Amino acid sequence: MREEKSNNPSLVKIKSKKNKWLWPSIYVGFSLLFVGMIWGYNAFVGPESDVADSGLVINPNGEEAKVPVTAQKENMKFPFDEAMLDQMTILQDFYDTEASKESQENSLLVFNQTYETNSGVSISIEGQPFEVVSAMSGTVKEVNLDPFIGDEIIVEHENGYLTVYRSVTEILVKTGDVVKQGQAMATSTENEFNPTAGIHLQFEVFDDKGEVMNPRTYLAF
Repeated sequence: MREEKSNNPSLVKIKSKKNKWLWPSIYVGFSLLFVGMIWGYNAFVGPESDVADSGLVINPNGEEAKVPVTAQKENMKFPFDEAMLDQMTILQDFYDTEASKESQENSLLVFNQTYETNSGVSISIEGQPFEVVSAMSGTVKEVNLDPFIGDEIIVEHENGYLTVYRSVTEILVKTGDVVKQGQAMATSTENEFNPTAGIHLQFEVFDDKGEVMNPRTYLAF
């Protein structure tokens, strides 16, 4: 049987148009679906992202709470106002077995005709009282009153180090106080153990293992 061909030109045109727009329509449909999915995802996670970026979280009760921020690591600073650095003098240095002979001689403390090696640095600022500040932020571990070697403040720091401030008076802090770097804690004075030094600060540093350290390792004295 012979297949009959359509003699209707309008029908041919209609079929041609349908074939022409079929695939573009499918492509547009998928594109709209994809865009809709992205928009929906952003709408869902957007508020949480904004909260995270702002440093806030939402508690289960709907209240905002601060997100803990990692504190920036501090570098040790001078235990006095750095503006007075040019007037500062190291009276006695830290005793280092590997230091020069001159440095070792300068690290000896004389008391009752005997020599003691210095476990820190003895700081003087033109022989005058000066404000003693915390070299790093931390917690006051001890406040010891001893007129012979000098009253002292011991501060424990986050890294486990201890800084000791001896030969001080007019103490402004007490055990358990949290102090910030540069916070005033006392005033330098003289003591009976090292009378030749006059008014000074005995500054010492201990690491997290309890080993005494040379303050010059951390500060450009």
